[in-house]
Amino acid sequence: NAILSGADLTNATLSGADLTNATLNSATLSGANLSGANLSGANLSEAIVVRVTADGADFSGANLTGAQLFQGNLENANLAGVDLTKAQLNRAWLSGADLSGANLSNANMVSVNIEEANISGADLTEAKLVTAWLKGADLSGANLSKANLSWAYCEKANLSGADLTEANLFGAYLEGADLSGADLTEAKLVTALLRGADLSGANLSKANLSWAY
Repeated sequence: NAILSGADLTNATLSGADLTNATLNSATLSGANLSGANLSGANLSEAIVVRVTADGADFSGANLTGAQLFQGNLENANLAGVDLTKAQLNRAWLSGADLSGANLSNANMVSVNIEEANISGADLTEAKLVTAWLKGADLSGANLSKANLSWAYCEKANLSGADLTEANLFGAYLEGADLSGADLTEAKLVTALLRGADLSGANLSKANLSWAY
């Protein structure tokens, strides 16, 4: 239960470290190596974790509200149930990561790479996913209401049962995506590519599909 509030750990080598339940709020971990580290239950709220290397790290149950994680490598990391409210994840690499049940409401995820990631049941209300790479990601049952997915690449993504009410999917690439049972009420799908997408049982009431194809 290390207490490192506000600590400067820039470029620190902490690969494989046991930081379970550590207090790291407002700490600076920019450029740090956290590969395979155990940060389960840690408090990283408002922490600066820019360009961190944390592939395979365990953040399960951690508090990352308002954390700055942009351009970080979190490939195959465990972020299940993590609170990432208002976190900055733009251009972060999260391919293969487990974000199931995570709270990503109002998170900045512009140009994030979450290919093949598990984001099922996550809360992405009003999240910014502009130009995000979501190929093959599992977003089944996720809450994406009012999220901005304009120009997002969602080929073969699983969005079955997802809440996409009032979501912005302008120009989104949804070829082969599973949108069965999804709620797309008042969603903006202008110029979206829907070729081969499964829309069986989806609710498209008041959705804008102008120029969609």
